[in-house]
Amino acid sequence: MNATLSLSLAALCAASAAASALAQTDPYLWLEDVTGERAMAWVKERNAQTEALLKSRADFPALRAELLEALNASDRIPRLDRPGQIQRLGDFIYTLWQDDKNKRGLWRRTSLAEFAKPDPQWELVLDLDQLGRLEGKSWVFSSANCLAPAYRRCLMQLSPGGSDATVLREFDTVDKVFVKGGFELPEAKSQVEWRDADHLFVGTDFGPGSLTDSGYPRITRLWQRGKPLASARTVFEGQQKDTWVGVQVDGHGRGQRALVQRALDFYRAEYHWLQADGRLRKLPLPLDAQPRLWGERLLVQLRSDWTTGGRTHPAGTLLVGSWSGLWQGRPGFRALFEPSATRSLDAYVTTRRHVLLNVADNVASRLEEWDFSTRKPQRREVKAPFPGKLDIRSLHDSDLKNDPLADRYLVAYADFLTPDTLSLGTAGSDERLRLKARRAGFDASGMRVEQQFATSKDGTRVPYFVIFPKGAKTDGNNPTLLYGYGGFEVSMDSGYRTSWGRGWLQRGGVFVLSNIRGGGEFGPAWHQSAILQNKQRSYDDFIAVAEDLVRRGITRPQRLGIMGGSNGGLLVGAVAVQRPELFNAVVCQVPLLDMQRYHKLLAGASWMAEYGDPDQPAQWAFISKYSPYQNVQAGKKQPRWLINTSTKDDRVHPGHARKMAARMLEQGHAPLYWENIEGGHGGAADNEQRATWQALEYSYLWSQLGEGVR
Repeated sequence: MNATLSLSLAALCAASAAASALAQTDPYLWLEDVTGERAMAWVKERNAQTEALLKSRADFPALRAELLEALNASDRIPRLDRPGQIQRLGDFIYTLWQDDKNKRGLWRRTSLAEFAKPDPQWELVLDLDQLGRLEGKSWVFSSANCLAPAYRRCLMQLSPGGSDATVLREFDTVDKVFVKGGFELPEAKSQVEWRDADHLFVGTDFGPGSLTDSGYPRITRLWQRGKPLASARTVFEGQQKDTWVGVQVDGHGRGQRALVQRALDFYRAEYHWLQADGRLRKLPLPLDAQPRLWGERLLVQLRSDWTTGGRTHPAGTLLVGSWSGLWQGRPGFRALFEPSATRSLDAYVTTRRHVLLNVADNVASRLEEWDFSTRKPQRREVKAPFPGKLDIRSLHDSDLKNDPLADRYLVAYADFLTPDTLSLGTAGSDERLRLKARRAGFDASGMRVEQQFATSKDGTRVPYFVIFPKGAKTDGNNPTLLYGYGGFEVSMDSGYRTSWGRGWLQRGGVFVLSNIRGGGEFGPAWHQSAILQNKQRSYDDFIAVAEDLVRRGITRPQRLGIMGGSNGGLLVGAVAVQRPELFNAVVCQVPLLDMQRYHKLLAGASWMAEYGDPDQPAQWAFISKYSPYQNVQAGKKQPRWLINTSTKDDRVHPGHARKMAARMLEQGHAPLYWENIEGGHGGAADNEQRATWQALEYSYLWSQLGEGVR
């Protein structure tokens, strides 16, 4: 036997032994077989039991009908923080509209002037429901990447059932048909950008070895129309341990600039400028900086302190400098925003001559503006509603030489008790034209909002919002729902959510939104203080908020429930396992729960910069202390949980939720489990499914926390 064969057999035996050992410690590995017959039989059995219990409540039909009515309301406004819901393409505003008659949606368009009318006339471009019926597919709209400046040809990405993986097909917005013989890609987590009308930058599943450990493209190629994908020229190739490789483009045609991004992990990336001759030049920036091209300027948002030009800029700063100067060693960076203890940069957009900053000030939005139309840029504060949540979207199209909307932008405002408004703003002015305003989705009369602070285990002050229903008293007897996330620098904002109002507040419940560490409410430092070996701080913060609610007499443990999804599902799972006596309800949505195997399931490897690598003993030492699947115990009483997920979730593996429920049942706990067969990581593919999902959750919460609870 040769040495190579001997080594191969040894490796095979070692792998087999490891698999056998894992099967002995984890008897529910079979539930990771997403669509396996045995696993799906288990799912259907659990679903039937949960539905029999929760749908039998007398108020379930009316509750679901109320929630569905809100989801299908005719005055809904497209959300600016969801690019697929509204976008400007040339002379048109495109939106995706879903309602009771169009469950998967209509992709439609109108002019900005028509859009501003109370009842605009829409032109149908694509009917997703009709397409699904014709093709026998459960299509969900994902995105449309359209080629400027004509915006006739679009790369349409459609998801089967709502998963992150999509099918790509070229679509003609004039003839309103898919292009025969056009660009097409089979289902994958593809990343594509137009080079020009006949070439695409494409990253997809090219075959074995072409994806990263996280399941995203490892290779970017330049694909020519009419040629086989296999013949596409490789532009850049990353490593299998990278998170992904992709291309960002600025403009189209001869003046296009393309940046190749090699994501080393979730927060660090190399950026390479693709030059006309095909050579790549690496941008001389910190790996955790986020660059954006803006004409002859370069904008850079920092995640860590950076010294350049003799000055140190703190994490959370937004810099602007010269693109050409960057390559000459003289970028001339200056700060457009620097964070403080209570202020962070939530987002920013650019118009032709302005940079608009969306600043979080103690978890409420303010707008600031930089005017670059003169030799010396000028900063001013923009008068806008406060406090609440603002979202902004630029309408500027850099591919149009004479863009009539060059300095226009959309701005949306809402707060916990104020429905959304959408307005048209002009950079350089505080004047805005109101385009849309929603009617109240629930009766907020008598309700009030307070911002409070809890003190965490290490002394950190943690903010949270309390929304009180009409007539609420601090007598310790209020049904209270505490929501949290605490990860990936994602902020929890004070937006208007009709489902919270109809399902909880107007029925007499108190709603609490926590702003715990790990989120982005106070910039990178707030996030980075609760990752890796310090992840427990997120859980300590959440526990501190819960204890503060009890201390203030807002509620008591028998009336306190918690809810969170994805990373927030891990949050509520970890906290419930650590402090089960503090809660009487746990809604654990599309969660991570098995933190020993999360990095081996679907996109999990991409999150090791947040949680750590369980295969490294030193890192598993701190992960193992909070991983819910490994820490839940038979002899430690748990409140009844509701764990829900989606079969089509190809981001967070449904095996997390399934295995946790199975283990808890084995240990003698009584969790409820419900799995939507479609929906992806969002849990639902259309409003009918969303209404069912929400109604089950609120029915569960009222059964656990309602009037019958002592």
